[in-house]
Amino acid sequence: MATPRRIGAPDAKNRALLLDAAERLMLEEGYAAVTSRQVAAKAGLKPQLVHYYFRTMDDVFLAVFRRRAEEGLAQQAEALASDRPLRALWEFSTETERTAFTMEFAALTNHRKSIRAEVAEYSAKFREAQLKGLTGVLERYGMSATDLPPAVFVVLTTALARVLGMEDMIGLSAGHAETVAFVERWLDRIEGPVT
Repeated sequence: MATPRRIGAPDAKNRALLLDAAERLMLEEGYAAVTSRQVAAKAGLKPQLVHYYFRTMDDVFLAVFRRRAEEGLAQQAEALASDRPLRALWEFSTETERTAFTMEFAALTNHRKSIRAEVAEYSAKFREAQLKGLTGVLERYGMSATDLPPAVFVVLTTALARVLGMEDMIGLSAGHAETVAFVERWLDRIEGPVT
């Protein structure tokens, strides 16, 4: 019987370098550019190290995604706990690199079911945390769940941020300035202007 292949420690410096390199490749060139050779070259390491730390390239993608998703959950919690949670959540949702990362993983999920399951699981965690946090926030601002259901607010905010990000990535900006200005005015009315 074959012995299981040894895998490098999850907290090793080289593993982190490989994950950083894979993420940069995804953002700069798209997920299809993330190969063991390209990741190793970007990290300045030997290609065999990729498979010393990860059994498959799907494992690389999953580790990159989990790391970024955990950071995102923490940042979202921080945004929802801030003095201006709606503005903080909007800024969190419209951050350009986050949108690009999300879009690359959305494309990747079309081809890899194991990654699709992981993305769906984390997306559900994000949505649940948003709903929990926003329910109290909207009530605090005097908005009834009938007039603006938290679930509707979350979907509209998420969808708007993603569409603006996607269109910006392809060079389409018609209506963007007006939409962002509208959202900014609405946030100013609810939470007060940024000083």
